[in-house]
Amino acid sequence: MRPSRRQLFLAGAVVAGASVVSTESAFADGYGSGAIGDWQSMSKAIATPELIATTLERNGVFMFGDSIAVQDGKSLATLIATRLGVPLAVHNWSGRPTPPAVDALASWKATYGLPSRILMATGTNDIFTPNVFAAEVDRTMALVGPARTVFWVNVQASRNALAPEVRVADQRNSGWINLQLADAQRRHANLRVVHWAEFLASKISRLTAYLKPDGVHTTVPLGQNARNELIVQGLEAG
Repeated sequence: MRPSRRQLFLAGAVVAGASVVSTESAFADGYGSGAIGDWQSMSKAIATPELIATTLERNGVFMFGDSIAVQDGKSLATLIATRLGVPLAVHNWSGRPTPPAVDALASWKATYGLPSRILMATGTNDIFTPNVFAAEVDRTMALVGPARTVFWVNVQASRNALAPEVRVADQRNSGWINLQLADAQRRHANLRVVHWAEFLASKISRLTAYLKPDGVHTTVPLGQNARNELIVQGLEAG
């Protein structure tokens, strides 16, 4: 079932023009954000088996993310090592939506096992099919089980190079994804949301200072540091 217009905007929409677009017109052609690209051929960063083993031995953090995580992962690993004293093992892949990211989590669980903390930095590429996101969050929580904690970064996307109606669809679909994540947090006591979207929305200047002109990726170092700091604060809070 598709959410109501009111529910979508409660999820933290930050594009002012979004409120004037009706749900009926926005969903006339799929979900309005277009089709996902060939992410399998895009850049990725995947930890070696040796680093994965070390991360498990020291009860560090496993991370599954997309292109933002590919860009910011090394800086985040340094920050986690400094603040938490543990390693970070990543499975980050540009352009990847959540279903194959959860597949990667399932594969690592079967092959290596899991540490007590899992970081999911995925969801931005689900703007193309936001209706599948809630089920993937539930699948993640089932794989992880109740004894581990999942930290999930919520999303903000509004691709500035595209037509206004697509930018509005991106923002609306980001809000829907964030709403599903907030709903999942109420169902799962061991799910923590890292509120990246709300951080950006709290000051309109952050949308340009902390995001690149593409409207998705973090600026370096300002946006990168801010997002990584939010993540580490979440991990520290447990």
